[in-house]
Amino acid sequence: MTDPAHHPTLVAAEIREMAGPAALPRLNGDLVFEEPWQGRAMGTAIGATQHVGLDWDEFRSRLIAAIADQPDRPYYDSWVVALEGLVVDLELLTTPDIDTRAAHLRNGDGRHEGTGGRDDS
Repeated sequence: MTDPAHHPTLVAAEIREMAGPAALPRLNGDLVFEEPWQGRAMGTAIGATQHVGLDWDEFRSRLIAAIADQPDRPYYDSWVVALEGLVVDLELLTTPDIDTRAAHLRNGDGRHEGTGGRDDS
């Protein structure tokens, strides 16, 4: 299977080649995700920045700040913190929106108001 981080049409060079504290974790050149949600967090961050037309450095600077704020926090948890801050600052979602959606995901029901995933039965 092709590693999306090495596929130039899927992931831009500035993301594939991040260095320093924001560098993507790799093992033998391949991305390392310990849990499926980590890959989804990365994909969501990439998709969100592209969707709103932001330069990747806007997200990357938030990621670096999240890592610096709590250096012992797991790497992809910092991606989530940076992404949450970005979508709240851009007024795409509110913190309560995020909390509600996270609770639905934790409970395994996957329902989100306004996303088409709502169970109206």
